[in-house]
Amino acid sequence: MTEKVDVIIAGAGVVGLAVARALAMAGREVLILESEGAFGQGTSSRNSEVIHAGVFNAPGMLKSSLCVRGRQLLYRYCEERHIDHKKTGKLIVATDPEDLPQLDWIEDAASKQGLEPEAALYRLTAEEAKALEPNLRCAAAVMSPSTGVIDAHGYMTALLGDAEAEGASLVLHSPVEHVILGEDGHLVSIGGSDPIELKANLFINSAGLSACALAARTQGYPAHLVPEARFVKGNYFTLTGKTPFTRPIYPLHQGGTSLHQGGHSLHITIDLDGRGKFGPDSEPVAQPEYEVDPARAEKFYDGIRKYWPGLPDGALEPGYAGVRPKIVSRDGAPVADFLVEGPGDHGIPGLVNLFGIESPGLTSSLAIAEMVTAKLAR
Repeated sequence: MTEKVDVIIAGAGVVGLAVARALAMAGREVLILESEGAFGQGTSSRNSEVIHAGVFNAPGMLKSSLCVRGRQLLYRYCEERHIDHKKTGKLIVATDPEDLPQLDWIEDAASKQGLEPEAALYRLTAEEAKALEPNLRCAAAVMSPSTGVIDAHGYMTALLGDAEAEGASLVLHSPVEHVILGEDGHLVSIGGSDPIELKANLFINSAGLSACALAARTQGYPAHLVPEARFVKGNYFTLTGKTPFTRPIYPLHQGGTSLHQGGHSLHITIDLDGRGKFGPDSEPVAQPEYEVDPARAEKFYDGIRKYWPGLPDGALEPGYAGVRPKIVSRDGAPVADFLVEGPGDHGIPGLVNLFGIESPGLTSSLAIAEMVTAKLAR
């Protein structure tokens, strides 16, 4: 007979680990399966490590509500577990006067997100922004006081430690090949050097970049519910000299598209060691790949100098790249939001699919785990 376990989670990224922790702490037997040789090797470790405020997406989106809730939970968790982090604040800057209406939009949208008073955005004149960051050039700025940075690896280590303390297990080099859904449990075929089949009462597809492909390999899951994954690579360049700013600087997306519409601009973030990194840009790719083309630096210089004219020639070095999962519905429409789909959404007991979990997925991870737990409890 096939051995049965209570819960199987496919994917040991930050969201999979947060879900594992929540379910293990709720008394469930949890097995986490990861195809790589360590946890958090995909999107979870290839990002800006920013704790986002939750202001750049339209009110009513999961990306908005889960980010706000997740940020509150994450700061609290970092304090409790002594995870290295820093609440830095962030400046969102308009480099040209014609971009000021975009700042108005962001302030208005943020006022509808349910932010706590201490997280509310406020406007700064060019002079006020320059007083905070003397190297900055802008027409005006908005301060987001609740933005911060975090040690993402330390955070994931703590999540895994909490889950394992409650009996959860992580198995590496164990890709989920396919799933057969059933009324008495879901049959999970696991590859790797020692292939095996297990039955699970609950199956959580938290496979990140591979989540759509895994759903398509799930027998019994309606094909019309499986979105199509499209991949956008984000390249980062690191600064070789002294970092000119003390907090993240986010310029409005150039070309008339602001950050709240899903664009990415060449912002700078400062890590916990004080090193500056610029990015991500947006480069559509057919499949995830992580090599940074040094030739892309030319566009970085042009974009960065709009808000930091003093960027020296030769100061940027290729850093790293991440890949964002963008999803498209079966009818071809872009899906801008997270999709967290449980039994109440698709009608299949004991199954949760997590699609399109990109930024702000790290910030939202504890709130996503709450949502998954609630969907399975109904």
